[in-house]
Amino acid sequence: MSDHKLRTSQIPINKNLVKLAVMYEDKIAQLIDFDQEKPLIAIIQDICAFKQWNIPDPESYSLKYETDNGKIYITEKNRSELKNGQVLRLMLSASKMAEKLIEILNSGGGQKMALQQLQGLSSDFTFVLDFINKQGLALLITYVEEDRVSDEALAYVLQTFVDLMDHNIVSWDILEHKFISKIASFVGSHSSRQDASILKASLAVLESVVQNTCSPDKQRLVEQEVTLANLISHLESLNAEIQLNTIALINALFMKTDQSKRRNFADELTAKNIRGVILSNVLQGARLVGSEMGHQLYVLQTLFFNLMEQRIMKRIDPQDQMERDKIVELRKIAFDSDTETNLSHTPTSRRPGSYAKDYKKLGFANHSNPAEDFTETPPGLLALDLMYYFACSHTDGYTKVVLENACRVDEHECPFGTSFRGVLLHLYTNTEQNVERDESDCGGLSQSSERGEGADNEVSEGTADEPGPVQKQDDETDLQ
Repeated sequence: MSDHKLRTSQIPINKNLVKLAVMYEDKIAQLIDFDQEKPLIAIIQDICAFKQWNIPDPESYSLKYETDNGKIYITEKNRSELKNGQVLRLMLSASKMAEKLIEILNSGGGQKMALQQLQGLSSDFTFVLDFINKQGLALLITYVEEDRVSDEALAYVLQTFVDLMDHNIVSWDILEHKFISKIASFVGSHSSRQDASILKASLAVLESVVQNTCSPDKQRLVEQEVTLANLISHLESLNAEIQLNTIALINALFMKTDQSKRRNFADELTAKNIRGVILSNVLQGARLVGSEMGHQLYVLQTLFFNLMEQRIMKRIDPQDQMERDKIVELRKIAFDSDTETNLSHTPTSRRPGSYAKDYKKLGFANHSNPAEDFTETPPGLLALDLMYYFACSHTDGYTKVVLENACRVDEHECPFGTSFRGVLLHLYTNTEQNVERDESDCGGLSQSSERGEGADNEVSEGTADEPGPVQKQDDETDLQ
């Protein structure tokens, strides 16, 4: 018995053979040993010659995965991925299938079924390459431009078009203005009968045009044809994919807008209350925010944040009275119960050192000269801008935060000024600053960074015994 076990264990195993099942139409399946060293065309010829199948013209056939895994056709490149026990199906080759579908689409009959089949095949690179080479993509573009399909079929055409273009076989620059304008009209339409699939795919097409075309004219065409009001209205849709594609298109337009116009673009978004629309329809909606939507919202926040870089990289100018007045106002709002009464008093009427105590309670690191807190870049003057905005626009919340922390006797202090600057610095350092910049924009960032470094060098005047130019005494008149 032991000798028999020894002999069987020594039987060599051919690692190049993969045991598979092959199906064809409603015929009895074949169980085959797929030899990885044998040419694929030779294997297909053997399968077609199976006596119970006897299929002529084996060159017109290929093997495909029975289950959809993104790779439909078996090719010489992906055949090594086959595993024992998998089920394959013999079907028309990619080239023959592309010819068949194009013929049906040109004939005008059975379009819907052909488009459904085409959409199922559009994830496979082998098929897509043949379909595009046989002018199938050009045919779909003509369908859109000339309104040659029904709304139901149009949804399949547009989604298939997006899938075909995602393979990056052809450039987005092949699209003419007529096609782009037609797609934009689908986004601008607010018909109650509009197919959600058409809108979803149209948004995806326009986003890709803006992101990938090298033609500024085509980017401007999308900007002109699609208004921000229309896009923001689509964020109110109950369809999560429409919301996602809308945010993606807004981000693409934001990124590609000329640097000189980017601030105006952001202001228009703000004027149309995009923050409130996102908050109520996306973040507080019935669905959880998925990872893709989370990424797009992150990109949008970063685009807004990057517009503030000039303030982030700018330190306070000791001669800028407007900035110093903001610091004075922060103290007054928090600690002067009657502003008008306090304004009628001269700043020197308070006991020496009292202002320093107030600035200490506000969380300034240098409470004898709080302007010094804004000499570090980042976060620079943006920290002062935001602190001042919060104090003026949300006064009750501001005073509550300051006074509650000032009265704490435990070790859980959260001083307003220090915390505010720390959070802003954290946001800045953990945000990818290059998310929206092309090569020329990166040059602009480099220059602004160099200006920030130069400013830092200028601040270092003076020593511990002889303070620099912004060093002041504890007298609020110095800030005023």
